[in-house]
Amino acid sequence: MKIKEILEQKKVTVSFEVFPPKVDANMESVARTSEQLCALKPDFMSVTYGAGGTTKGKTVEIAQTILNTGTPALSHLTCVGNTKESINEAIKTFREKNIENILALRGDIPSGKTADTATGENLRHASDLVSILKKEGFCVGGACYPEGHPESANRTEDIDNLKYKVDAGVDFLTTQMFFDNNMLYAYLYKLQSKGIRVPVIAGIMPIVNSNQVERMVKLSSAYIPQRLMSITDRFQNNPQAMRQAGISYATEQIIDLISNGVRGIHIYAMNKADVVTDIFNNINHIIEATNA
Repeated sequence: MKIKEILEQKKVTVSFEVFPPKVDANMESVARTSEQLCALKPDFMSVTYGAGGTTKGKTVEIAQTILNTGTPALSHLTCVGNTKESINEAIKTFREKNIENILALRGDIPSGKTADTATGENLRHASDLVSILKKEGFCVGGACYPEGHPESANRTEDIDNLKYKVDAGVDFLTTQMFFDNNMLYAYLYKLQSKGIRVPVIAGIMPIVNSNQVERMVKLSSAYIPQRLMSITDRFQNNPQAMRQAGISYATEQIIDLISNGVRGIHIYAMNKADVVTDIFNNINHIIEATNA
């Protein structure tokens, strides 16, 4: 089923994201995690694409595992690491595997390269990929950044670039992780003012160990609210307490988002089925009541 149809039918959706392993030996573990998450009956499951396309075969394989459970799969695809020829091959594979939903991304620029050298053949931007996929009949998602894309000069430029992507045919958007809901609400208002009205799904990253904070800041330049910093400072040396506090923080974020009419919740699972299960058990009745 196409995600845009699911979004039309429900007031709020819940989805999870997994990532392929770097080594084949761990494929069974990720497949098992995917099946455990699918047992929670999310509206769809997303599978990432390794840097430079390094895990593209595994991405499709895991997406197939998800589809086999009856759960819609969203497969990532990037400009970086691909050519027009390899994109056409990917499209052929998606069709063979009955994958209808694609998250179109430019992709992270590998170390030592620039955007100009890492991309080519008119595949410099995600919007270029969106146009190709829409012509082939896929449901296409895009990424957006409530705190601004790290490479944008400012947030106005970032939203202007996002408008190009939406105008190319994006059916829905999924946000980068954020930890302050007010930043998302302000961002959604700005999108509306620019005429961007496709559904926006909120990306939530549970912080269940203190080391994640440093990694998240480095990866996404995300603002860490004082409340979350206090939690990590207080419980960083007690893994069980930190895990419980992180799950509580993510749960409270999600409840607030749903209460304020956000269309979808996308949990970055980090391949931790137990963490996502605990969060989902905290919100499942809220989801049911909202969609009733």
